[in-house]
Amino acid sequence: MNYIIYDLEFNQEYLHSSEVQSANNSSLPFEIIQIGALKLTENFETVANFNSLIKPTVYPIIHPYVESLTKINDSMVSSCETFPQVYEDFLEFIGNDETTLCVWGISDIKELLRNIKFYNLPSSTISKNYIDIQKYASKHLRTPNKSRIGLSTAISLLNIPTNGQFHDAFNDAYYTTEVFKHIYNNNIKTTTYIPNFSRRVKQSKEKIDTVALINQFEKMYNREMSLEEESMIKLAYIMGKTRQFVIESNLSNED
Repeated sequence: MNYIIYDLEFNQEYLHSSEVQSANNSSLPFEIIQIGALKLTENFETVANFNSLIKPTVYPIIHPYVESLTKINDSMVSSCETFPQVYEDFLEFIGNDETTLCVWGISDIKELLRNIKFYNLPSSTISKNYIDIQKYASKHLRTPNKSRIGLSTAISLLNIPTNGQFHDAFNDAYYTTEVFKHIYNNNIKTTTYIPNFSRRVKQSKEKIDTVALINQFEKMYNREMSLEEESMIKLAYIMGKTRQFVIESNLSNED
């Protein structure tokens, strides 16, 4: 049995882009632009690494906030393979052995499967058994009020040396691996992820009144928003509408 500890970086719609966005972007709010992973044996021996940038096709221009966070820019991904080819390479990296996926929060599983579905690629060959290392790290480090600990905070509290920036998929996969090694115990259990991409009733397309949105913030804070603040507000609004960060209550998965 192997552990595949992986991390993803995403791009998303850039509201100021003059490029025509895909009509299907509502079914793919976050487009994967990097996959980083390590393959470990059940004895925590690293036997292989995977690191690949991906050329975005739904949102072809890297959002400035994403570029600032990840340091990934348009020129870095322009000549890379698109998701279908990189996914094929990723499956080859995973191999045919029994596998447990390990992630820092389940959003990376959700969005990996969403990207697979968007491109009509087979998902039956990738394991749905996973361990949410963030959840167990939060319990181990006794975060207040059952809150979720950030990866950089966990690394700091566990005194794990850093040798690369965060928000790089491969580096974050490596740091997640180190946290997993530090906190592992027999109470850590594998869970099966069941994707839920149920079809919603088609509704008329809504247009956000961004001027009114920014005006409301300026009224609340009694000052003019900077261009950077306006971009962050619009991005946060879009991210909230995707329900990407909704915490689903499932008592059977909490133990």
